[in-house]
Amino acid sequence: MCARFAQHNGPSRYVEWFGAHWIDPVLPNAPARFNAAPTQDLLVLRRNPETGLGAFGLLRWGLVPSWAQDLKFGAKTINARAETVRTSPAFRGAWKAGRRCAVPVDAFYEWRPGSSPKQPYAIARKDGGPLAVAGLWDGWKDPATGTWVRSFTLLTAAANGFMQPLHDRMPVILAREEVAPWLGGEIGYERLGPYPGDDLTAWPVSTRLNAPRNEGADLIEPVAAPAFPGVAPV
Repeated sequence: MCARFAQHNGPSRYVEWFGAHWIDPVLPNAPARFNAAPTQDLLVLRRNPETGLGAFGLLRWGLVPSWAQDLKFGAKTINARAETVRTSPAFRGAWKAGRRCAVPVDAFYEWRPGSSPKQPYAIARKDGGPLAVAGLWDGWKDPATGTWVRSFTLLTAAANGFMQPLHDRMPVILAREEVAPWLGGEIGYERLGPYPGDDLTAWPVSTRLNAPRNEGADLIEPVAAPAFPGVAPV
């Protein structure tokens, strides 16, 4: 399960890296997130149906399908298991409609099993570039106000060998050159497997990350704690 991540490099960096074009006028003012949590509005890349190009927007984390009664539904849909995404009632509509997205992630967090207090670790690319996490999105119309809320979920797969010391699941990570084909439906279900992990690294971070209300650049800085298995201390 991926329930927390960092998204702090800003729209201009992501637009350059993904080769996309932003369309949401509020994007330049999107806050840096070092502790992105469910229900927050976060930067998400989707395919513009008119231009065929990738376009960034702010979507709520926690997919709310069109038939849901209220936004609370999204609390249990922050992740979608790749193995069941095509048949799960919550996600199959978005899958069949081709509502795919990619989420720029500068690092995602997992917690060391059995640690007390819970010790989080940041997982990121060795070269510092963003990870492209595969996702799905959907739209829900508030019956009281008529306002549309667009939301997303992150796809997960079985953990690779690198991640297994922390968790048995991990986000479905796309290679940079796979992002556009994924958004356009040219990459199928069979791609939704574990990421090789050769270019990943990890380090322990502050336990302040455990509370979603905490924010700030210090949350992603290395701290004195047991090193990630198989990775030299930062």
